[in-house]
Amino acid sequence: MNIYIVCSVRIATPEYTERLYKYVADLESQGHKVHLPPRDTPQGGDEYNINLCNANAIYKADEIHVSYNSNSTGTHFDLGMAFILSKKLVIFDIVDAPNPIGKSYEQTIREWEKISKTWK
Repeated sequence: MNIYIVCSVRIATPEYTERLYKYVADLESQGHKVHLPPRDTPQGGDEYNINLCNANAIYKADEIHVSYNSNSTGTHFDLGMAFILSKKLVIFDIVDAPNPIGKSYEQTIREWEKISKTWK
């Protein structure tokens, strides 16, 4: 299975990065092909080309696995691309997000994950 990881890049702490890479190593040990932006998307280019690379990887992905951080604008951008493509979503981590009450972006991705489990 092709998996795209939505995650923080610019605001990632060393502890966060370590958890992220362990998660990806586990997926890859199961035989999945994983696109991890800090590793697989050239980060030295301009924002347009970084997002274009990510968009292509999201398009090719069978599933989107997300580590959500409400402070990560790149995470929101990638999730928007995945949403418009109706990609199946798996939340594997929520970082520093408040417990949502009512409508919130976090609640949206929780609902999306639940609904996408019914997709074939």
